[in-house]
Amino acid sequence: MKVGFIGLGNVGGKLSGSLVRNGTDLLVHDLDPELVAAKVAAGAGAGASPARMMQVCDAVITCLPSPAASAAVVEEMLPHMGPGKIWMEMSTTDADEVQRLGKAAIATGAAAVDCPVSGGCHRADTGNISIYAGCDRATFDRILPLLTLMGRRVLHTGDLGSASILKVMTNYLATANLLTLCEALTVMKGAGMDLATTFEAISISSGTSFVHETESQLILSGSRDVNFTMDLVLKDIGLFQKLADDAGIPLELSPMIIGMMQDGQARYGNRAQSDRMIERLEEATGLDIRAPGFPQELIDDEPEERGYEIVPAR
Repeated sequence: MKVGFIGLGNVGGKLSGSLVRNGTDLLVHDLDPELVAAKVAAGAGAGASPARMMQVCDAVITCLPSPAASAAVVEEMLPHMGPGKIWMEMSTTDADEVQRLGKAAIATGAAAVDCPVSGGCHRADTGNISIYAGCDRATFDRILPLLTLMGRRVLHTGDLGSASILKVMTNYLATANLLTLCEALTVMKGAGMDLATTFEAISISSGTSFVHETESQLILSGSRDVNFTMDLVLKDIGLFQKLADDAGIPLELSPMIIGMMQDGQARYGNRAQSDRMIERLEEATGLDIRAPGFPQELIDDEPEERGYEIVPAR
């Protein structure tokens, strides 16, 4: 299968790197020519344009920062879609939008999949991230070998759009967890607890989580660089709130979380790292929420393995 990959940012650059590393016949494209050059140096080919990539590839993956960016690329590719072609949306995006674009792709005879990832940039870098895939079963079976080169655990979530719905839910949960961890670490510091001991206490408790095991380390080291910016967080939790609004579900925490993240963005900048939310509490209290011995960046120390499908219990 000849594959195109459009969008070589923090996540897309790592996912496409896994494809190159595992010998995929890959063309890449990005608005930044330096990102393209780096992938070409690693063994990929340079895609001339999204339209040309859809013409010559069996499947084209998009991994872009916004629904509008994806729409612009897909609309350029649509005239070149048809039977045998697959569009794979790996961006975190609006389910309604991916369904709209996917239906247009399917109308040409092509297949469409939304297949966002979850698990952090450090796991995307090693092919150990998780992938959700929304599409018909026949299309899923066709792309599963490709997905297992980029991710460790692959879940078929149902129809087109279902993966995007689940993805924004997980990012909402991760954001809520980040904010509660910021508060917990600050209160423990104020109560006189050693923060390294606090980290271990959380890690072995019912309060632990993936976010604690990863982002708490970056907060405590002072790095506060998780490769995920506040504008992207607000996009994702806004999409989750939209799902609730559309379903008529009155949420209480979600609007508060959005407001807190908006305040952090106003303080530190549109593209500030999300872990800098701890600094709101440092400024309010005068406390320093750092401790020695924690890493400046996250590194996935799990060995890379070929991925596999996760089958839900029924």
